[in-house]
Amino acid sequence: MILTRRSFGRLSALVGLAGVVKIVGVSVGHAQDRQFKHATSLFGDVKYPPDFKYFEYANPDAPKGGKLRIHSVGSYDSLNPFTFKGEAAAYGAISTEALMTSSLDEPSTMYGLIANEVWYPDDFSQVIYRLRPEARFHDGKTISPDDVIWSMTTLKEISPQNAFYYKNVTKAEQTGDHEVTFIFSEKGNRELPHIVGQLSVLPKHWWTGKNSNGTARNIAETTLEIPLGSGVYEVADVKVGNSIRVKRFTDYWGKDLAVNAGQDNFDEIELLYFRDGNVALEAFKADQYDWRSESSAKAWATAYDVRAVKTGRIIKEEIRTKNADGMQGYVLNLRRPKFQDLRVRLALNYAYDFEWANTNLFYGQYTRSKSYFNGSELAATGLPSPQELAVLNELRDSIPPEVFTTEYSNPVNQSTQDIRNNLRTAAKLFAEAGWKITQDGGRSMLKSEKGETFTIEFLLDDPLWERITIPYQQQLEKLGIQVAVRTIDSPEMERRMQTFDYDSIVHTFPQSLSPGNEQRYYWGSAAADQNGSQNYTGIKSPAIDKLIERIVFAKDRDDLVTATHALDRVLLWNHLVVPHWYIPIERTARWDRFGRPEKLPDFSVGFPSIWWWDEEKAKKTAANK
Repeated sequence: MILTRRSFGRLSALVGLAGVVKIVGVSVGHAQDRQFKHATSLFGDVKYPPDFKYFEYANPDAPKGGKLRIHSVGSYDSLNPFTFKGEAAAYGAISTEALMTSSLDEPSTMYGLIANEVWYPDDFSQVIYRLRPEARFHDGKTISPDDVIWSMTTLKEISPQNAFYYKNVTKAEQTGDHEVTFIFSEKGNRELPHIVGQLSVLPKHWWTGKNSNGTARNIAETTLEIPLGSGVYEVADVKVGNSIRVKRFTDYWGKDLAVNAGQDNFDEIELLYFRDGNVALEAFKADQYDWRSESSAKAWATAYDVRAVKTGRIIKEEIRTKNADGMQGYVLNLRRPKFQDLRVRLALNYAYDFEWANTNLFYGQYTRSKSYFNGSELAATGLPSPQELAVLNELRDSIPPEVFTTEYSNPVNQSTQDIRNNLRTAAKLFAEAGWKITQDGGRSMLKSEKGETFTIEFLLDDPLWERITIPYQQQLEKLGIQVAVRTIDSPEMERRMQTFDYDSIVHTFPQSLSPGNEQRYYWGSAAADQNGSQNYTGIKSPAIDKLIERIVFAKDRDDLVTATHALDRVLLWNHLVVPHWYIPIERTARWDRFGRPEKLPDFSVGFPSIWWWDEEKAKKTAANK
């Protein structure tokens, strides 16, 4: 899972990388022998010792100051990011710290933030976090064990994601003046001590109190009241649906911590909202905001041929990271009966012409996704290894047989003959599933034996997706499918996704290098019926449930990789999505007003957390208009 610290200064931080955990040197379980540590890692030893001064990728001498303007496409109707109701403003607007914070140059490694020490036993049955006595909320109140306990309990109650993520956390109790112990329902969940450290610690006294009107607050509901924070920034100005501005909190308790050295360097950050992606792009070129992570291949290839780029006032840069690329695709909602036949889902993939799209729409920039863990050692390749077969054979009767016999690949359209053959294959698969092309009023229509017409509505929240989806619509209509492409605003999209009210949406399932508990709400059967979960496909498979638990309770890294390969194969051969594409770089564009460390971290672009305002560059950029 990919999470962020709830601070604008951590928008780029990768946390929540679940998997096999080890704390260096912890090998004893008796209270008198407990060796508390300053960091946790899912990959073994941590890089930085207890007395480190700053992360190597950060510049401890970075100047503080300046105002950064960033953007988002969409809108918001709530300032509460902790409930799944409504559409919350960007998480960065609410500056709430977590127990731990991530290192961006180590995979799946975290260091103390609110907590300064952590311990757990060899059997992973519990974890103890010790809090920094100096940690406090913006109102000056100390962050207490009671706040931590209330946060875990409450977030599990109101958030489906947290309920599944922290499923095995059964109890939290205060065991010292500044100490909290979390008890787990089962032993062997090796990632759980680590991901407990991702817990956002909320101010119990604020959320259980009353607002200025005397009305009791309810964390499960939306609100436009600015929540009390604990981080680097505080909200200074809110224009609902249009913008949010935050400023540095002058008395931030953690400003001198090593994990914060050289970070969060801007005095102010403003987040501007645009309803349309094209408008947002033009606003960037007109210098209305400072930074873009470009998601459109066409825009990257054609839209930046402007004077500001030619003169160096705007810098285009491709930045490579070492993260896994998750699966993006047209998600098929299996809650709809028409998608429950695997042959139908496969047929929809045969109708998709990626090669045409990559050439004509994407300027050849993309590689087609063939894994839920693209570009990493977790991606399944070839046929199952003996180790994978040992896992998969136990599920042989409940998973697609191709898992054992065929390496997964997508249909390929290298020629017009390929296109015709793939459409014929799609028609054959539909026919086998009981859908055949018939003539109705001179129109070819795909119908069932009961006379039902096969229809698909692609629900989008950005007009940019229309140019990508309409060519797919044209291919599907050749098969007699009645297709609607509908673009709605982001609040409605949020509501429809939360209640699974769609045929197909575009979605990306982000993955880390250490998958774990988050797989429960991506693919778990229990999540399929839970509004607000991220099981957008609606898959309910006891076999997949068992593979998820194999990942969660992996004994070591090799066991985790084996179980992940097995899950990848089963997900792919269930054809839950029509796979899209990925690119192993970040396409960035920025107005030349910023400095950054000479070497960026391996697992993040690091913007804006480790970048800073460069006054000389800003003056030069302004002078060259």
